[in-house]
Amino acid sequence: MVEDLVVTLAAAGSAGVVYLAMAARVVKQYERGVLFRLGRVAGDVRPPGLNLIIPFVDRLQKVNMQIVTLPIPAQEGITRDNVTVRVDAVVYFRVVDASSALIKVEDYKFAVSQMAQTSLRSIIGKSDLDDLLSNREKLNQGLELMIDSPAVGWGIQVDRVEIKDVSLPDTMKRSMARQAEADRERRARIINADAELQASKKLAEAAQQMSGTPAALQLRLLQTVMAVAAEKNSTLVLPIPVELLHFLERGGQPSLTEKPEKPEKPETGEQDREPAAHTDGGPHPG
Repeated sequence: MVEDLVVTLAAAGSAGVVYLAMAARVVKQYERGVLFRLGRVAGDVRPPGLNLIIPFVDRLQKVNMQIVTLPIPAQEGITRDNVTVRVDAVVYFRVVDASSALIKVEDYKFAVSQMAQTSLRSIIGKSDLDDLLSNREKLNQGLELMIDSPAVGWGIQVDRVEIKDVSLPDTMKRSMARQAEADRERRARIINADAELQASKKLAEAAQQMSGTPAALQLRLLQTVMAVAAEKNSTLVLPIPVELLHFLERGGQPSLTEKPEKPEKPETGEQDREPAAHTDGGPHPG
């Protein structure tokens, strides 16, 4: 009698353990459980922890609530300014409603991927090449809005969309390189011209300042000679300004205030006399 009771209790305990093993479901912290009872959603979403279900009647399906990083394959398209490009991007999204993600869409990851590819092609056709290269933040916001609009009904929230790379044809790369080189050369010429203009103004002021004192010009010439000689060159070029030549030329000419001396007459025995005049006004005969 006792042995039968012990066997019955052991069998009941074994059956209870087997039932608990089949009925127990563990939902992790980053997951949520959706319970289907005979094919219908039963109750609310199951929270993380230990959850018990009815074996062979209930089915608990877990949904990952973490942020999913989904790369978008490179899409080839023609921009609004008729340039063929290849653009790839990445989408960051997460499930906010586990029931809707399982019920309203068959495979939410595949659905988001296809929607992202379609939206990326649409963005390429509506944008210019300069926008794709420099104004990506605005395009990312527009792409996020296009993907997030239908995804809200699926219980999915798009956190961020980023354009990773824009591939251009080789001919377009060379054209852009030539354009950038020409633009930099133009700016360099403008800077050089501006520097020449400023230097000419300063040189004109310096020339005007030194024109009043010729000695300053000589001192400047000596400073230039010293600067060239300090470099220990074998050949020394000595520039002579035209003003210095004019100064030396003026120094060699006689002063205008000095009168030239008259030449001395040779001494003769007879003094020059003027002939006496006749009473009638004629010359005196010799």
